[in-house]
Amino acid sequence: MKLLVKIAALAAVVALLGACCKCRSYQRKFSKPLVGTEWQLVQLNGQDVQPEEDAYTVLFGADGRLSGVGACNRLMGTYQLGENRALSVSQLASTRMACPGMEREQTYMDALTATTHYEMDGPMLMLLSNGELRAVFQAKP
Repeated sequence: MKLLVKIAALAAVVALLGACCKCRSYQRKFSKPLVGTEWQLVQLNGQDVQPEEDAYTVLFGADGRLSGVGACNRLMGTYQLGENRALSVSQLASTRMACPGMEREQTYMDALTATTHYEMDGPMLMLLSNGELRAVFQAKP
């Protein structure tokens, strides 16, 4: 019985120390909400993307609509949140201007529509498709 009490006390101390971790305070200090934050793409299908002003952004609105920009085209669509950070994007459409980077723009749109879940880590948003990382975003200031 004494061994069980000691193990429980040790578990409580470990949990308390884990809650005080610097990374948790970092996450709280720099975290942004999914909805209402403008997100800038920094990685697409494992490839780093150099952030560009007014390109490759997404904003999840409180009304269930998303908006953003690809290479040069404006994006619009709807999204739905579910349990355990489930996220689905549908009815994604865009303007049809021709510009450099159209292949990446299509890959970007494909990644958005393939999203099944999201994870957040501080100011970073990760979109996943059935466990596979598709896109990483950073919160814009």
